[in-house]
Amino acid sequence: MKTLKLIAAIIILLVSTNTIQAQVSVNVNLGSPPSWGPAGYSSVDYYYLPDVQSYYDIKARQFIYLGDGQWVRSRNLPTQYRNYDLYNGYKVVLNDYHGSKPYSNFNKHKVKYFKGYKGSPQKTIGIRKVVVRKASYNHGNNANDDYNKGKGNNGHGKGNKGHGNDKH
Repeated sequence: MKTLKLIAAIIILLVSTNTIQAQVSVNVNLGSPPSWGPAGYSSVDYYYLPDVQSYYDIKARQFIYLGDGQWVRSRNLPTQYRNYDLYNGYKVVLNDYHGSKPYSNFNKHKVKYFKGYKGSPQKTIGIRKVVVRKASYNHGNNANDDYNKGKGNNGHGKGNKGHGNDKH
């Protein structure tokens, strides 16, 4: 009877361990598409970005682009595209490619999806985060501030203080 209880306890322990591991693997979100990616696609490995003639590897979270005659993988686009708007740029979803070199079809892609290509309208997965910058104003050593305080001419004379040109 004790052996039966021991076996039952071991089985319960093994089952609960597998359940915990399964929960951990489900919660890990590797290869999730970026917030600027087009909504509505799953099981996709790559996007082609026609405007910058580059690819984006979703699983590796890397851009793939041609640099100095070789294909380069990087977390960022090349410097000439640093201001490219990924949210508004068109993304071609490569549903039919699951290898490691999407650029093997580059010659076809750059002709079919030329710079400026727009297919059907796209919505992005996420919303762009807008950074609001406060304007900084120079209070103090500004000639206009002095003039507006009635101290035109570097503090000499009265300024007009809203009374015309002082020639009464």
